[in-house]
Amino acid sequence: MQRRVDLKASATQRPRHFINIDAIAADDLRKIMDAAHELKKAGKRAPEHLQPPGVPDAVLAMIFEKPSTRTRVSFDVAMRQLGGQTIVLNHGDLQLGRGESVADTARVLSRYVDAIMLRANSHDSLLEFAEYATIPVINGLTDMSHPCQVMADIMTFEESHGDVTGQKIAWVGDGNNVATSWMHAAAQFNFKLAIACPGQLRPEKATIDAVRAAGAEVEVTDDPEEAVRGSNCVVTDTWVSMGQTDEGYRKQLLAPFAVDGALMKKAQKGAVFMHCLPAYRGHEVAEDVIDGPQSVVFDEAENRLHAQKAILAWCLGGLA
Repeated sequence: MQRRVDLKASATQRPRHFINIDAIAADDLRKIMDAAHELKKAGKRAPEHLQPPGVPDAVLAMIFEKPSTRTRVSFDVAMRQLGGQTIVLNHGDLQLGRGESVADTARVLSRYVDAIMLRANSHDSLLEFAEYATIPVINGLTDMSHPCQVMADIMTFEESHGDVTGQKIAWVGDGNNVATSWMHAAAQFNFKLAIACPGQLRPEKATIDAVRAAGAEVEVTDDPEEAVRGSNCVVTDTWVSMGQTDEGYRKQLLAPFAVDGALMKKAQKGAVFMHCLPAYRGHEVAEDVIDGPQSVVFDEAENRLHAQKAILAWCLGGLA
């Protein structure tokens, strides 16, 4: 059972959680990103120098409070390719659904498995998990942020445009959880971010102020053309996320923010289009854009696997 001792944090050493991009040192984020690129080139088996200590036969518990395609499959395959195993738990499978506390669940799972990936309705639940777990906890999506997605997005951008530092990214649409992680990344990776969204759906002012205070060059506007002009990448997301009930109101607000061919022409020549999927053609993005030559959405989806493999390697003590 020595493997369990090696992988868990001691009483004086906190585990390496991956909760938000702004909470990870910039040097560590670059290590993770560089490892993701290398892991993709290596294929299904990680090079020995990227294999975290003690990972063979380690177990990742994946907890889902929301449905998932990309997060579930990419984390499952990533852990298997590192040599570990996975167990999938839906909210109804746990005593959490019957009133057991998050803290007790985190303590118990820490005795059984080596890392936890949580796709949660509430960011507060994730934070509580991380507070009481003695193993790494990874944010697989919350109502506040989606850091693994944005790490994959930056990886995808760098495949076509090189180092993201100093480049301009445009976000068009809802100022949602993915937009928040893009703002966190702008500070840590030092790129320019222009966000275009309706005033009613802007990211929280406190978040904007915090990333600017951390050195991020973030502009927020209600003019999509202004945001996209001169950018090297245009990103959008679905207008109605899981659990939101104001579909008609949101579609009315966001209709002027649809990404079409005319808007893409405002970007730099060679700019790429991204969308974390699932996408609704004819709503947030025109069919000829998402299925056109500038779209890298399926590279982006694939890169969830490679980015998350690197995140897992870092969380489990690798990439030193």
